[in-house]
Amino acid sequence: MNTEQSLLQSYTLGTLELPNRVVMAPLTRSRAANDENKPTTDLHAVYYPQRASAGLIISEGSQISKEAVGAINTPGIHSKAQVEGWKIVTEKVHAAGGRIFCQLWHVGRISHPDFHDGDLPLAPSALNPEAEVFTPDGEKKTGIPKAMSKEDIERTISDYVKAAENAIEAGFDGIEIHASNGYLLHQFFSSTSNIRTDEYGGSHENKARILFEILDAVKKAVPENKIGVRLNPSLHGIFGMTLDEDSIPTFDYIVKKLNDYELAYLHLSEPFNDVSDVLYAETEIAKRYRPMYKGTLMINAGFDQEKGNAVIERGDADLVAFGKLYISNPDLVERFEQNVPTSDWNTDTFYTPGKEGYIDYEAKARKSELV
Repeated sequence: MNTEQSLLQSYTLGTLELPNRVVMAPLTRSRAANDENKPTTDLHAVYYPQRASAGLIISEGSQISKEAVGAINTPGIHSKAQVEGWKIVTEKVHAAGGRIFCQLWHVGRISHPDFHDGDLPLAPSALNPEAEVFTPDGEKKTGIPKAMSKEDIERTISDYVKAAENAIEAGFDGIEIHASNGYLLHQFFSSTSNIRTDEYGGSHENKARILFEILDAVKKAVPENKIGVRLNPSLHGIFGMTLDEDSIPTFDYIVKKLNDYELAYLHLSEPFNDVSDVLYAETEIAKRYRPMYKGTLMINAGFDQEKGNAVIERGDADLVAFGKLYISNPDLVERFEQNVPTSDWNTDTFYTPGKEGYIDYEAKARKSELV
C-alpha cells in the first residue's frame, strides 16, 4: 500500500477534514426514474455510499426548480420528496465515513418544451444552441429559448437559495453551483449565447453578474466555506458553446473576483476535447488559473492516478475530481493505495435505468464489505 502519493494526503476543506484528495466528480446517471424525480433507497442510497472512501463526493446535478430540468430521470433538490430522498443518501454516506456536496443545476436553454408543459426553456438570450436533449419521448433538437426577463432572473436566484437551503436540510456537507458545461450560468458568460444589452450582458462584469448575485444571496443561507463553484473555461463545440476572443478574458475576470469569497473550492475542467487548434482556447486550465486563484483549486477531466498525483505535485491543483473512473471503480481510493489496476466502464449503461452499470461494479481492492 502506498499512502505517500499526493492524491492520498489529507486536506482541510472549510470545516471538513478530507482523508485524501480524490474527489468523486458530479456524474449524471439518470437513475431517478420515478414520478417525483427523487433519489431512491435501492439505487442512489447504495451507489453513493459505495464510493464514500473518496475525500469528497459531489452529487450528480440536481435541479433547483422545475424550470431547471433538461434531462430525463435526473433528481432535483426543490421538492419535499426530493429532500427526503437525499436525506437517506447523505445519512448512508456519512455512516460509511464519507462527505458529500450537492451540485445545484439549471440547464437553461439545453432543454425542451416537453419538460415544461409546452413553455420555452429559459436562457440569457433567444438563441438556439443547436443541441439535442433526451426527452420523455426520445431525443429531440433544441429550439429557440425564452430570453429571461429581470423577473425570471430574480426568481432563478431565489430558486438557487432555496435549493441550497434544501441541500443543507437534506444533510449535505455543502453545495456546488454548476456554472459550467454550457448550462444556464455558463450561457450568461458567453458572447455566443448572451447578446443582452442590459446589466446582464456586454462587459465581463455584466456577463458574470448573475453568478455573483447568486453567490451573494446563497451565502446568506449557507456559509461561504460550504459553497463550491464549477467552471469550464475552454468548453468548445459541445453543449452549444463556442469560444471567442472574449471567452477566456471573461473567465479570468470571474476567477479573480472569486477571490473575494471564502469558498470551499473552485472546481475547474480541463478541455473536454482537443482545442489545441482552436483560436482563443486555453489548453492548460489548471496551470493558467492556479496563480490567479488563491483558494482551494479542484481540477477534473482526463485524469488518472499518475496524472492526478502529478498535477498536485506541480502545485497546479489541491484536489482532483475523477468522473468515469468512479463509475466503474467504487473503490478507487483503495485501488490507488494498493496500485490495483482500474476497471473499465460500460458506456451503454451510463444513463439506463436500474442497477446494471450503476451499483454492480466490483470493489476488488476494498477489504471491508460495501455498504
